[in-house]
Amino acid sequence: MIRKMEHVAIIVNDMDTSIGYYEDLFGFVLRLRGSNDIREMAFLYLPDTPDVEIELIRDLNPTETYAEVSVVNHLAFTVDNIEETITAFQDKGIAFLSEETKPTLDGGKMILFKGPSGEMLQLVERGK
Repeated sequence: MIRKMEHVAIIVNDMDTSIGYYEDLFGFVLRLRGSNDIREMAFLYLPDTPDVEIELIRDLNPTETYAEVSVVNHLAFTVDNIEETITAFQDKGIAFLSEETKPTLDGGKMILFKGPSGEMLQLVERGK
């Protein structure tokens, strides 16, 4: 049976830019980077949850647009204080998709923005 969520794969346009983005903005740590004949890949994790990773994938010779066939809608990150995080991210040049946070089902707040390859990312402050 299923033991844990392993990773979420994100198709990227530029591996170095994407690795730097996830390291700098979220604090991810690069665990493994490599390539084969068709793809370049990198696995990153957060120090507090090393069992769940993101996999960044860059096709060396792309044949189709992944955005059109992707099933993953967004990658969400829990934060303690969403307003402080928004300010810190804006200071790093992040543009959010709305000017204000939206309510979550549990009474918390969320806001969306896009990563360097157009991937949808979300910050979530859980309801109390």
